[in-house]
Amino acid sequence: MFYWLMKYIFIGPIVKAIFRPWIVGRRNVPASGAAIFASNHLSVSDSIFLPLMIDRPMSFLAKSDYFTGTGLKGWATRVFMKATGQIAIDRTGGKASEASLNTGLQVLGRGDLLGIYPEGTRSPDGKLYRGRTGLARMALEARVPVIPVVMVDTDAVMPIGRSIPRVGRVGMVIGEPLDFSRFQGMESDRFVLRSVTDEIMVALQRLGEQEYADVYASSVKERAAAAARD
Repeated sequence: MFYWLMKYIFIGPIVKAIFRPWIVGRRNVPASGAAIFASNHLSVSDSIFLPLMIDRPMSFLAKSDYFTGTGLKGWATRVFMKATGQIAIDRTGGKASEASLNTGLQVLGRGDLLGIYPEGTRSPDGKLYRGRTGLARMALEARVPVIPVVMVDTDAVMPIGRSIPRVGRVGMVIGEPLDFSRFQGMESDRFVLRSVTDEIMVALQRLGEQEYADVYASSVKERAAAAARD
């Protein structure tokens, strides 16, 4: 009920009026059943605009930092993330990664829609970076289709480091579902997981025509941070 009120009564209409988001490919959203939306990641606002523009409820796996802030700002961020269907996950690796996988599988097991950023973090420069294989493993274990989604101009509205968005128009393009049922039962094969992940990234690159870099975005950020310290 809280999600519905925020999406259709309070937050949703205001966001739509200000940013006038557009969408292409709405017909590719399944009317029922579980599916994973695999999106490029340009801005923290990506997790707001996509759920807003589709009729079915959906959840994104969001880093736990958004839910642990203190003070008024921390409280407001926590309420907002919950209102927009975000689910807190720990992205530090190891057992935390396994817990994130299980959380996603629970969402899919309910027959719901789940949003994932296969790059693992926001693009630092607008390029599309190498995908993480956790998405592939989740899709194969849950036996659900993967729907590629490209967010457009969300980085212009709310770039990295900005807490108050600029007024501008944003959009999204939803591609046709990708079926990986041919790999059923092979979710433990790392070569299969890499192949599936790369196929998803190719679909995203073709859909949005972003420049592709075959390195992890997190590695690019780490190198930039190291250079800044020197």
